[in-house]
Amino acid sequence: MFFRLLYQSFRRQQRRKLLAGIAVTVGVAVATAMIAIVVDVGDKINRELRSYGANIVVYPQEAALDVRIGDQEVKPATSGSYLNESVLPNIKGIFWGHNILAFAPFLETHASIEGREVRVIGTYFDKKLRFGTEEFTTGVRQLFPWWKVEGGTWPDDESNSVLIGSQLAKTLHRAWEQGDLTEFGRVSGILTTGGPEDVAIVVPLSVAQKLAHASNAIDKIYVSALTKPEDAFARRDPERMNPADHDRWYCSPYANSVAYQLQEVFPGARAEQIRQAAQNEGTVLSHISGMMLLIALASLVAAALAVSAAMATTVLERRQEVGLMKALGATATAIGSLFVTEASLLALGAGLIGFALGDVIAQRIGQAVFHSTVAITPVLLPIVIFLALVVTIGGSAAAINRALKLDPVIVLRGDA
Repeated sequence: MFFRLLYQSFRRQQRRKLLAGIAVTVGVAVATAMIAIVVDVGDKINRELRSYGANIVVYPQEAALDVRIGDQEVKPATSGSYLNESVLPNIKGIFWGHNILAFAPFLETHASIEGREVRVIGTYFDKKLRFGTEEFTTGVRQLFPWWKVEGGTWPDDESNSVLIGSQLAKTLHRAWEQGDLTEFGRVSGILTTGGPEDVAIVVPLSVAQKLAHASNAIDKIYVSALTKPEDAFARRDPERMNPADHDRWYCSPYANSVAYQLQEVFPGARAEQIRQAAQNEGTVLSHISGMMLLIALASLVAAALAVSAAMATTVLERRQEVGLMKALGATATAIGSLFVTEASLLALGAGLIGFALGDVIAQRIGQAVFHSTVAITPVLLPIVIFLALVVTIGGSAAAINRALKLDPVIVLRGDA
């Protein structure tokens, strides 16, 4: 009899059940998409943010740090202490080597042009390196994608071609163009960065090393690494941790732990996160994740309200049926079980359809915003089904409670 009543309920109230099912399906689909994006998209958002430059800098321990955030220089550099260029490929060998998106070494010196002493900055433009069997390309073109070369092309790292900063080119005695010769190389183009490079000559690292008479030498290294937002655990001193906490900290992709591993690669070096960049990334990630979770919550609440309205109408239409069951001896538990089972079956079907629809929505958002797919893990399915049950049964609770309080005498007499 119980299953017959269930069947008759879905058969006779198809429109009500369909409206409630659509509401739950849409709510669950949106929630599925948002949760999937929050879970999977952290690295994608971080990778997008990493296109805005470095978040870690490495420099000799005994040298003062020349930090540049935008066009602001925080500390002057001290000459005479260098890192070894030959060690650079080993950066890919750290525990989080695959999270290193790009890095670029820098060596600063001076040279005379037109009788004027100017800054010369040596770096990698688009350098091919090898670590073990892995070959990769790195340099300022990957690290600082907003650097622009006008009136020419990027230099080759193995050539003597140079770039003249846009502001320096304007202040020299004559206008410099592509192909012009300096004392140490041919001009490849005019560089615009919005930073100190605009008033300098930027050259391949090997050229700067010859000018500085310092082979295999670099002043500092800027590194762009995929990291997770900093929390209280990330800020702890690893030297004061117990072995278990140290291993957990070391194996977490915090900017601090990646910097710590970079110090192990370069003996006598100091590595620090560029704190403003790391903190801004964490803030953006938390805001985006919070917004998506808020959208998911709002969609579930809206679905619950829709279910509540549909179930209230359903109970109103079925009040005589409920009154008859009570008159025939049906207990409140049996009647409540019938309505809860109806809601659960509705939630199960809507949850499965909503999960599939949410997958489609997540993929569309992933392709439109991040130009990549969003992976939805199977463990998300039971979570989605649970949410569908909570929404459907929660939205039905008030109507079910009202049905259990109906007086069969009044209902069957037609007074209610």
